[in-house]
Amino acid sequence: MADGELKPEVGVRREDWEAGGFALYVHWPFCQAKCPYCDFNSHVARSIDQGRWARAYEAEIARAAREVPGRVLRSIFLGGGTPSLMEPETVEAVIGAARAAWGFANDIEITMEANPTSVEAERFRGYRAAGVNRLSLGVQALNDRDLRALGRLHSADEAVRAFGVARDTFERVSLDLIYARQGQTPEAWDAELSDALRLVDGDGAGHLSLYQLTIEDGTAFGDRFAAGKLRDLPDEDRAADLWDVTQHLTTRAGLPAYEVSNHAGPGQESRHNLVYWQGGDWVGVGPGAHGRLTLNGQRTGIETERAPGRWLQTVEQGGTGESAREVLSDVEAAEERLMMGLRLTEGVEIGRLSALDGLAERAATLADMGLVEPVDGRLRTTAAGRPLLNAVLRDLLA
Repeated sequence: MADGELKPEVGVRREDWEAGGFALYVHWPFCQAKCPYCDFNSHVARSIDQGRWARAYEAEIARAAREVPGRVLRSIFLGGGTPSLMEPETVEAVIGAARAAWGFANDIEITMEANPTSVEAERFRGYRAAGVNRLSLGVQALNDRDLRALGRLHSADEAVRAFGVARDTFERVSLDLIYARQGQTPEAWDAELSDALRLVDGDGAGHLSLYQLTIEDGTAFGDRFAAGKLRDLPDEDRAADLWDVTQHLTTRAGLPAYEVSNHAGPGQESRHNLVYWQGGDWVGVGPGAHGRLTLNGQRTGIETERAPGRWLQTVEQGGTGESAREVLSDVEAAEERLMMGLRLTEGVEIGRLSALDGLAERAATLADMGLVEPVDGRLRTTAAGRPLLNAVLRDLLA
């Protein structure tokens, strides 16, 4: 297909899991404290029966494998919550259950999210021995004032030390930061991000997840914002300047954006998240985990019980933690592919959007505005359109 021409009806029809791969997401719902900006399904608990939780995860993985046998796992992601509160033995049990359930790709990526407190850093070697080969470290800020404002329990020095331990322990490490914070100037973000880039890797071999702070309903920040007590958040102009600083520094360091909020050197992209963004299939295990599976040719969304105690009880007594499933229509599946795929710098395959009537005309209008472009059979945002992704998607899905 020639550049500048959008023909959604052209393309090879494939099962989603074949096109995007197959993954396992495991949700650990517990944290030491609830961060004020967080709207994830996370809970503070005094005591956790890790053996009981390990057995429940094993049972759910085995149940999923009976429904989708014979697949090859591209990645496992232990998210949360704070998965680095799991005992290494619990992690080993989860990975072992996945290995027994499905084949592993030769280059399988097994990622764990972790917080850089000193206690958790001591566990890193145990996680590596259990099979984890990639760590995603939730640093969030590199100065103590902003860490306190974000409700984080670690200091900037602890974060730097933990990152060093992680780099010595795991094959791959990603560092997470939140920007567009209260009172943050482009100059301050330039200095902080420059420090992070030097920490991650100066030769372009690292990975950074850089998220703009969003105020979500139902969070402590959301309540403060509604009460007018969360002041000096960036306006649109300052947020745009912070975005420009982010793109400039990461590109110059050899870690350009491959997704709206993720930056990596060649080959360092998150294989797990690529399964989401490229429209693959994944099993979701644990309280509040979501899954997407192609079953009998139909894209199916699966939800699980959100409350940790209720999820555990339903697995043990009812044989499943699943709470709902829905078969997506062809239009709904294509809309989801578009929303996820346009997050990627490379864009989304046009041939997988054929169910969206009128897409070609809407995309042509946005292309004339310089916001999207069709290239080599894919639709992608331009550099100008990427920071306006939500508006672009609204127009494409109108």
